[in-house]
Amino acid sequence: MPIIPDSKNWTWVLERPCAECGFDAATITEHEVAGIVRANAAAWPAVLERADVAVRPDGSTWSGLEYAAHVRDVFRLYRSRLLLMLAKDDPMYPNWDQDETAVVERYNEQDPATVATEIVEAGSALADAFDAVPADSWHRPGRRSDGARFTVASFAVYLAHDPTHHLWDVRARP
Repeated sequence: MPIIPDSKNWTWVLERPCAECGFDAATITEHEVAGIVRANAAAWPAVLERADVAVRPDGSTWSGLEYAAHVRDVFRLYRSRLLLMLAKDDPMYPNWDQDETAVVERYNEQDPATVATEIVEAGSALADAFDAVPADSWHRPGRRSDGARFTVASFAVYLAHDPTHHLWDVRARP
């Protein structure tokens, strides 16, 4: 059964806590994001060892495997976007349809052990990229095609919510 696409604009997480997962952007700084990403990436291999990792809990929710593959791709995408922001003046990010990617890449058919390795590698690469941001570059701007604007600092904090929330998604299951 196909998942209903997520059309929410999640940028509100920069302004108020997420009532579901508890993420509160006001409690972290951009300098903490690399550590958050590393810790998050390190938690996924245990999720991917579950016997039911490819089982969707219901018809409208991704499986743990699908969430993990998504987070891996988010780490990869955000590294590319971060490097773009550091290299160009006020770039517009290329569009990415996360739901289409999940279908085309067959997230739920991927090998959990491979995804476990890839998510740790992608998380490490993204964290390293955040660690390497020069002190005078945290204010550099970038934007999405929907008009959402970020600085490298707000982009970092915004990014931290996505993998945090998805780890909560898979841990909150009975």
